[in-house]
Amino acid sequence: MKGLALSVEKVREELRTFNQRLGQSYEVLQQIEEVDVGGTPRQEIFRNDKVRLYYYAPAEASGSPGCSPVLICYALVNRPYIADLQPDRSLIAALTAQGVPVYLIDWGYPDPSDRFLDLEDYIEDYLDSCVKASSTHSDHDKINLLGICQGGTFSLCYTALHPERIEKLITLVTPVDFHTADFTLSHLAMEVDADLAVATYGNIPGELLNDTYNSLMPMRLGVQKNLGLPAQLSDKEKALNFLRMEKWINDGPDQAGEAFKSFIKQFFQQNLLLKGEVKIGERKVDLKQITQPILNIIGRQDHLVPPSSSKALKSATSTDEYRELIVNAGHIGVFVSSRALKQVPAGIVDWVKN
Repeated sequence: MKGLALSVEKVREELRTFNQRLGQSYEVLQQIEEVDVGGTPRQEIFRNDKVRLYYYAPAEASGSPGCSPVLICYALVNRPYIADLQPDRSLIAALTAQGVPVYLIDWGYPDPSDRFLDLEDYIEDYLDSCVKASSTHSDHDKINLLGICQGGTFSLCYTALHPERIEKLITLVTPVDFHTADFTLSHLAMEVDADLAVATYGNIPGELLNDTYNSLMPMRLGVQKNLGLPAQLSDKEKALNFLRMEKWINDGPDQAGEAFKSFIKQFFQQNLLLKGEVKIGERKVDLKQITQPILNIIGRQDHLVPPSSSKALKSATSTDEYRELIVNAGHIGVFVSSRALKQVPAGIVDWVKN
């Protein structure tokens, strides 16, 4: 085995270039006072404890009056403004531009007083009240429910329990089968003592979960990202793109202890969703109760929720109208990458309107 051959001149030049970029990055950062997110105009129309419901009106020039509204249910583990990160990377803006009224649930930031909130509180109280408020505000008996990641799992549970309130269902990077061979996050969750974790922390710290997600791709999300930092900060526009995403990544709310414990046990460890045995309060979730048309949007390169997990939805419900939209993107890229934003909003609009 030959040793590593390094040219002293090349190493010196690379270090010189790297240091120059570091200096340039510092100058660029000095120009940025605030990292703004969520710029699409909105109106708060409902509040339930810490949960808020926002309304995004469709563009007046869209030419699609009376379009059935879409309610976005995001995951508990991150903030929902990723769906409206910036003007040119906004799923919400893309939908409203094409005439779709959008409602967005903001779960808020749980504090110690929320330690005993469980899945029944989130699905049968908070989500249910937001569905009803959206229906009332939009003057529609039924709405379209769009669930993202864990929010998609919640949306499946809710639709199975209350099928009369949902017109069409859209799931985006949503786990369904939690025991597929390539579901790395689920393999980790199998080793979690959820009772001990909640007894120790009360609410599960958001920082702890973020470290767990990063550990799934340690080189890419750690070393590689840090080494590429000067290039990301080479000008103000690139820097803002990078910092908005970093703000979102590091803005993970703590998780209400009881809800976290139940989700880990019932979904990750026991895979009860596919078995029809998930319990929300005293009721069991039977996905066969879902007859609504389903659009299932999947990220081909998703490292958090592998396509195999999401595709299990195809045979899990009783719908006669099921469609998959496969996007060449990762878990977050599905709704923030420029390529995906040319495909995903159009697919959703077509599904809702037709």
